[in-house]
Amino acid sequence: MSEENKKPSENLNEKNDSFKETINDASEKANEFVKKAEEKVSEFLESESVKNVKDKASEFAEEAKETFENVSGKASEIAGEASEKIVDFAEEAKEKITEILESEQAQKVKEKASEFAEDAKQAFEDVSEKASEIVGEASEHIADFAEEAEEEIKEATKKTKSFFQRLFGK
Repeated sequence: MSEENKKPSENLNEKNDSFKETINDASEKANEFVKKAEEKVSEFLESESVKNVKDKASEFAEEAKETFENVSGKASEIAGEASEKIVDFAEEAKEKITEILESEQAQKVKEKASEFAEDAKQAFEDVSEKASEIVGEASEHIADFAEEAEEEIKEATKKTKSFFQRLFGK
């Protein structure tokens, strides 16, 4: 009987671990995007002519936009997968609870099932809230970074243009 009671919580732990792994993957993708963006900014700042600076700025802006769209899409996909996994877990838990309720010790099992259902509901709410927060934060950080990068590009373009104008006396 105690082995049957452990299976739903073990299953919950497995689902929770799977969700954490998915969130970690999203975080790694966001970190990769930031590193890539930093590399592009460095490349841009090392450019030697105004034309190259403008070309690099356009290229970087397009790549940043594409990467942002990819990261946003992946974050939505991860949130969807997490929701699917939680729904699957809830269905499995419901089946297990039904089996337990049909056993000889129905009263004790009903009490445990109620506790488990409440715990699962709370875990679902917590996981959903955390996933929403992470997706929101990632979107905010990426958007802020893109804006900052654009401002830096404009400033570098102005400085480069000014340098060449002073250099050539125009």
